[in-house]
Amino acid sequence: MPIYRSSLLYFDAQGAAHFEEDGLLAVAVAEDGRRRVRAAGSWAALAGEFATRVAADEVVHWPGRIIAPGFIDMHIHFPQTDVIGSPAEGLLPWLENYTFPHESRFADPAYAAEVTSVFLDELLRNGVTTALTFATSHPASVDALMAGAQQRGLRLIAGKVLQDRHSPDGVRDQTQQSLIDTEALIRRWHGQGRLGYAITPRFAPSCSEAQLGGAGELAAQFPDVWIQSHVAENLDEVRWVRELFPAARSYLSVYDGFGLMRERAVYAHCIHFDDEDRALMRDTGTAAAVSPTSNLFLGSGFFDYEGAARTGFRHGLASDVGGGTSFSPFHTMLAAYYVGREGQTKPGVSLSPRELWWRHAGGAAQALGLEGVVGTLQPGTEADFVVLNPQATPLLARKTAQAESLDELLFALIVLGDDRVIERTVIA
Repeated sequence: MPIYRSSLLYFDAQGAAHFEEDGLLAVAVAEDGRRRVRAAGSWAALAGEFATRVAADEVVHWPGRIIAPGFIDMHIHFPQTDVIGSPAEGLLPWLENYTFPHESRFADPAYAAEVTSVFLDELLRNGVTTALTFATSHPASVDALMAGAQQRGLRLIAGKVLQDRHSPDGVRDQTQQSLIDTEALIRRWHGQGRLGYAITPRFAPSCSEAQLGGAGELAAQFPDVWIQSHVAENLDEVRWVRELFPAARSYLSVYDGFGLMRERAVYAHCIHFDDEDRALMRDTGTAAAVSPTSNLFLGSGFFDYEGAARTGFRHGLASDVGGGTSFSPFHTMLAAYYVGREGQTKPGVSLSPRELWWRHAGGAAQALGLEGVVGTLQPGTEADFVVLNPQATPLLARKTAQAESLDELLFALIVLGDDRVIERTVIA
């Protein structure tokens, strides 16, 4: 049973952050073979419980470092690893000119395996230990990604994209075959170790009513799988959906009409919403994956944090690579802060550093239906964690040395941090 001594950041079940300057994290192998947290708290309070191991010098000591829960990315596109940083006028031109041509290459299993390796390495290098990700419309892309994640022991949820219309050759799939493939992939990968499957309509315009209906039937047949898609990201996209589904009250209600809103359903962006949409999210237990670097980069708009808080629907943070501009949770948290300050219809929302961190860890786990599994370092949770170096750069070292509170410490890391802060990533 490893015992780690370091500064320690962890969360309770209500989302409150706790920080121990001299902390202890004890990890034990559970019956399922996974490493789980046995204890987390102050060294002074807990060391006596593990006196034998402490006396035997069986302690991993990381002075000057901070142990924290591994980050959770609620929405990312593994096939867009090489699309990141591609210029475009907006979402729809970006898809047409960069994303679809690149995703067509994933019909080749060897290419999918090559990008898988780069993608998973980037997640871990940036401290991301759980991710909900899109593959492409090709089953081979799912197989490559799942096999790579399984080999690394990463907790990963992914799915084959469904897109049987308004999509170019090379990525457009066939309605019935796409549903057959999805069911086969669910049976092959869902619940295998730390892997989960997500039924994945790309977005409503790319799916026929028959395909959306079939996706809803699969969601009913397999209630413990996830659902993921995009909604209300871009005003041109919203207008297009209104033309394609004139009977629907809103873009979001299209998915509800096909049985695609429930617990473990996650929709990226959720920008152009009204309160009826927000209430629908809340009442169905559906969660939003907030992607601020992508929304800023593509000029899509701003997530309404005040509206989400007022109506009480689940949400967490996401990179949305490759529309998003970085794998780094620090960059995502900082962009979320900018959006909260400047992008609200009412006076700016100043998201606290603790709130930002929670939305990329325990809050994201809660939104994904993984509460009590990952994201907090509470006893019994899987021991996914990162070791942070608050002295990773000269300026960061200078700033964190002056921190007089946890908020000041976390905010310095959010503003000045990047992948250099992640000294190591430990997987359960």
